[in-house]
Amino acid sequence: MSDLYRCVFPKRNTLLIVVHVESEDQALRNVKIAFDGGADGVFLINHSVPASKLSQCYNFIRSKFPKEWIGLNWLDLSPSEGLNRMCPSMDGMWVDNAGIQDEENGGAKEAKEFAATRGRWEKERGCSFLLFGGVAFKYQQPVHNLGLVTQTAALYVDVITTSGNGTGMAPDIDKIRAMRRAAGDHPLAVASGITPENVMPYKEYVNCFLVATGVSDSPTELNPSRVRQFAKRVSR
Repeated sequence: MSDLYRCVFPKRNTLLIVVHVESEDQALRNVKIAFDGGADGVFLINHSVPASKLSQCYNFIRSKFPKEWIGLNWLDLSPSEGLNRMCPSMDGMWVDNAGIQDEENGGAKEAKEFAATRGRWEKERGCSFLLFGGVAFKYQQPVHNLGLVTQTAALYVDVITTSGNGTGMAPDIDKIRAMRRAAGDHPLAVASGITPENVMPYKEYVNCFLVATGVSDSPTELNPSRVRQFAKRVSR
């Protein structure tokens, strides 16, 4: 397993709540719900605001939660553009597309290039962060050799992150079993469709759950009771 991941998240299963950012007050309210409910960390993501607003909201949230784990997903930027906005206090970066496909679709060329860029970033700043990289992810080109793609991803990302076929759709459990076999003990995350009601079968195979829809009342508002429920089931 990734040494950095294991140091940060030593538990068998980790819960990271995904907060869809609209404003500082809205983000703060939902981040507080996440941590009060037992989440191990949060990802801030910008579906409806630009990257500049996401950075502003992050700085505000970090001032209120100086020690908690906070990562970011810059949806409107390429991985390299998102990297340029990262700063040493940011704990994680999530990219929906890690740049790893079947060989006929380009293989891992993009992932290799980003790994080199990230290496320079870390050397210049003297720090690191956890990279969650989307593999066999929703709304992307289908993957035909899932095992090979998963094994390749383990070379370039700290946490292999996959999903179901769409937002709010859980991945097929057979897909997750196959990815776990291929990944060995490398961290594996699921980022769609997991709820308090369906999480139990996945716990054996998945290290980290990135959850929004399954614990929310709307796209931008978390449900405190469901966050607590999910955290309890993950911790069993």
